Amino acid sequence: MFGLGAPELIVIVLIIILLFGGKKIPELMRGIGKGIREFNDAKKNVKDQVEEGMKEKDNQA
Repeated sequence: MFGLGAPELIVIVLIIILLFGGKKIPELMRGIGKGIREFNDAKKNVKDQVEEGMKEKDNQA
């Protein structure tokens, strides 16, 4: 994974804990999860619209 080993990942996690504190990390993870969920919903919506447009075009031909 990008040439990162266990020691590097541990250091990164410790830095994140120091920067955000133990109480802020769950809130941060919830925010990230919500953002990913919204992105996936928008992606699905765009895909559905494109497929619907393709079906309409096929029906007109």
